[in-house]
Amino acid sequence: MLKGKHIILGVTGSIAAYKSAVLCRLLVSAGAEVKVVMTELAKQFITPLTMATLSKNPILVEFFNPENGEWNSHVKLGEWADLYLIAPATANTMAKMATGVADNLLLTTYLSARCPVAVAPAMDLDMYAHVATQRNMERLKQDGVHIIEPGSGFLASGLVGKGRMAEPQDILDAVVALFDEKKKSLEGKHFLVTAGATIEPIDPVRFISNHSSGKMGYAVAESLAERGAKVTLVSGRTSLATPKGVDMVDVLSAEQMYEACNAVFEQTDGAVMCAAVADYTPQTVADEKLKKGDGDMSIALKRTKDIAASLGEKKGSRVLVGFAMETQNERENAQSKLERKNFDFIVLNSLRTEGAGFRGDTNVVTLIDKCGAEELPLMSKREVAERIVDKIETIL
Repeated sequence: MLKGKHIILGVTGSIAAYKSAVLCRLLVSAGAEVKVVMTELAKQFITPLTMATLSKNPILVEFFNPENGEWNSHVKLGEWADLYLIAPATANTMAKMATGVADNLLLTTYLSARCPVAVAPAMDLDMYAHVATQRNMERLKQDGVHIIEPGSGFLASGLVGKGRMAEPQDILDAVVALFDEKKKSLEGKHFLVTAGATIEPIDPVRFISNHSSGKMGYAVAESLAERGAKVTLVSGRTSLATPKGVDMVDVLSAEQMYEACNAVFEQTDGAVMCAAVADYTPQTVADEKLKKGDGDMSIALKRTKDIAASLGEKKGSRVLVGFAMETQNERENAQSKLERKNFDFIVLNSLRTEGAGFRGDTNVVTLIDKCGAEELPLMSKREVAERIVDKIETIL
């Protein structure tokens, strides 16, 4: 159910922390990778060793390791996660979240999280019913935090009422529902995605092309489709299977890709231009195989049509995303391309960065728009695709 999902499980100082162990086991069993962040007080209710064993990851409590000074980066945690789940969430922690207090690692990670956040409140019935707690929960809802409602029953105080943290299975069901909800977030939208390398024929045998595998563009198309969008994928030659739920248009040359993109663009809500399109093509294509001679050979090239620029001229309110692969003056060249082609944002990567570029399964990119730049760490291309689609949703 949660295969490949990255979940931060926040545990605060509540008697309900014992349920966090069961919840952690359920999340891991469902396929999620779980990292646990605990408050200092939470360690009084459940041991870090228990949570580390169940999550299969070290437990994070302090901002840094006091033995070697290694920093536990809340920024990197926020970038890593697909969901931040705080269970149990005490009245104290929710009050701090509502007002932006950041006095422990759990809270600074909340302020750094770019993913959905969910809390499972746990407290005595009078604390839960108090006007201050209800006000803070309402503020969190307005901020986009998902509240997993507590249950009613016997409480640690001996009273009976609402305030028990939801049962672990119910929380798991809520988490799965959150991811399902995300999948429908682009329902009714239509996107064009280009991917792969174009091929410019020299003769019936030879051609000009590049090293693009198409993996990045296919990952973007798949991510858009999983969120409910209709996707038209215009693809050059690749060895990849068509992503589920995507309409494929196969092309070879830059000219064919130009025609296919311009035919569909005005029917869409936006486009993501991932393809590695040839800038030049032979002026003439030989009808027969060119034979090897004794001397050198020159091939006259002409400029291909600029697909992204042609779409940029008629984008209107559509979202237009570009890609830039650079080897020098990366930021300057990408910024220039952003402005010249009327992109909403551009995804920059560099062949000089280890883990980035063609053929591999990972990428290191910077998302650049008119307001600034956001550098992402080394990620799988699928994770990069999710971040690109998140940014598209923000623009929409």
